[in-house]
Amino acid sequence: MKRFSQSLAKANPSNQIVVGNTRISVISAKVVRIEKSTNGFVDNRTQAIYSRDYSKDKAVFSTNGNIVTIEVVDRKYIINTSTLKYKVYINGVEVKVNNKQNLKGTIRTLDGNIGFAKLPNGLMSKSGVTILDDSSSNILNEDGTISSRTNGYVDFYILAFGRDYLGGLKEFYNLSGKEPIIPKYALGNWWSRYYAYTDKEYLDLMDKFRNKDIPFTVSTVDMDWHIVKNVPKDVPNVFRFGRGWTGYTFEKEYFPNYKDFLNELHKRNLKVALNLHPKDGVRYFEEQYEDMAKANHIDPSTKQPVEFDLLNTTFRDSYFDILHHPYEKDGVDIWWIDWQQGTKSKMKGVDPLWLLNHYHYLDINRENNGIILSRFSGIGSQRYPLGFSGDTIVCWNSLKLQPYFTITSSNVGYTWWSHDIGGHMMNKGNNELYLRWLQLGCFLPINRLHSTNTTLSKEPWLYPEVEKEAISFLQLRHSLIAYCYSASIVNNRDGVPICSPLYYFYDEDNAYNKKFRNEYIFASNLLVCPITAPKGKNKDSVVNVWLPKGNWINIFNGKKYKGDNVLDITCPLQEYPVFAKEGSFLPLLKRNYNDIDYTNLLVKVFVGTGSYELFDDNGSIKFSIAEENGGYKIKAEKLSNIDTKTIEYEFVGIDIPNATIDLEIENEIFVK
Repeated sequence: MKRFSQSLAKANPSNQIVVGNTRISVISAKVVRIEKSTNGFVDNRTQAIYSRDYSKDKAVFSTNGNIVTIEVVDRKYIINTSTLKYKVYINGVEVKVNNKQNLKGTIRTLDGNIGFAKLPNGLMSKSGVTILDDSSSNILNEDGTISSRTNGYVDFYILAFGRDYLGGLKEFYNLSGKEPIIPKYALGNWWSRYYAYTDKEYLDLMDKFRNKDIPFTVSTVDMDWHIVKNVPKDVPNVFRFGRGWTGYTFEKEYFPNYKDFLNELHKRNLKVALNLHPKDGVRYFEEQYEDMAKANHIDPSTKQPVEFDLLNTTFRDSYFDILHHPYEKDGVDIWWIDWQQGTKSKMKGVDPLWLLNHYHYLDINRENNGIILSRFSGIGSQRYPLGFSGDTIVCWNSLKLQPYFTITSSNVGYTWWSHDIGGHMMNKGNNELYLRWLQLGCFLPINRLHSTNTTLSKEPWLYPEVEKEAISFLQLRHSLIAYCYSASIVNNRDGVPICSPLYYFYDEDNAYNKKFRNEYIFASNLLVCPITAPKGKNKDSVVNVWLPKGNWINIFNGKKYKGDNVLDITCPLQEYPVFAKEGSFLPLLKRNYNDIDYTNLLVKVFVGTGSYELFDDNGSIKFSIAEENGGYKIKAEKLSNIDTKTIEYEFVGIDIPNATIDLEIENEIFVK
């Protein structure tokens, strides 16, 4: 099998019809593909589409000249194969595409954004029907190369999801490719700063975090890991950020023995991410230059740069084999692909960012479950997590945008965003902004603290008024790894995002109300109502929230609230407006600094009736709670060889003392 090879993605031929130069493929009752071509049809995967034969729905076709009528389950489609106009009926009612009711999608980056982003249309709409236009999406060939579309080729998908947004998202993942399971280590806290650390400075900082019991699981080194200021003067400055923008050789002034540095980070149970800016290719001063030049048929004595071009398979393969694999063997775990050089390559319509995401993700997963960190590169990007949203400006408006931006991205299946928590540049910020941003990060897909070298860094002790609270929330985020990892498995299996818009679960007016658009469901069990404005002259922050139907409990103070209600929530600095429904469970790691194993768990129980399944690599535990004889029976059923040995239950919102069980002996308790 060739490197980066791809399978074909043929549709079920019994669910296809060809009329003239138009082919219609019924992928499922909710998804219909329409192609028009004078040069044959495409069965390959594309940038956006990975599978076209996942459903058992059977279509019934009838034709009348150019008109094709399709009946499949509760949907009916009438398509004019000449004009490609169509009508869609759901349960006998005609439903039209209405862009005014489209719930929007996402964009490439928030670089330089100050609180506003014009989002394009997404794949979900209150009207119930949207269009996924794949006409310009490039073709993934079976041999791993990329091809452009033929001019004039029309290729689009009718998505008739109705208002079953979660069902529609699962359909989309079947069609476009699922989001992979995110490694556990990525769900803890990340340290990142654009700063020229020496190896000693960096390790000393990691040790200070440990001494203060501030857990991190990923350590990121920005571009100064490689040669920047010591690039030879005869190297042309081809990019506005200077000669040192691209590099592949560790800077010996800062890292005299980089292997020891990487090893020391791993000893501290930290994964390592390095920043990449690959645009300038490989130049003569790099340690890898001679090997790269020879591999790409260049005489090294000429000092001719090895051009960056992932469309060139010779360069592509040597790029990974020579520049990246040796560093991965030495201890680099994650490549942060910081591409900022536009959307054009040598092939029309092929974005270098997409090429980087596609090939880097496939390559880092050639043996183990890995991730990259990179900007969004279009529909289908959910296959290549994680998303890097760019350089965030430090201000309240940037914070205010991030919840809405994150959850709305679910409407194109892209859920694993990593933002610059605390903000990256152009402002030093303040104690309150820092804390509220960090608290939001605690309940986002990824919590990556980041700043530039001219902005106040993100160490909690630099914000003395809120240092204690900041440390507490970083500790909480680490404990939430169990909850977040389960959410990742559920996302991969069932298509449920870790951060969902309210309308995914509640089809009510307030779920669509712009006033509450920042509220979201975090991993199914929690309702998060972000604080995105300063408290002003008030002693505490006051947040106006909508609680959907049901009975809700504040996870921090145990206060109970009746749902289907709009109310003001007062929130001191040490709390955040996060609510659990009665009958919910919230599993937390019992921390041993930054360990990520499930041996001992603390499970918060929000008393009522309900169930929850916790997943780990080796199995799962199904929790349930039910009323019985004037009290509650709580059960923890191990469904396979999960490593958990003890569970301590903490009851929130009710006066019941904590209770601990040994899963090797018992699996249920009764409390009253």
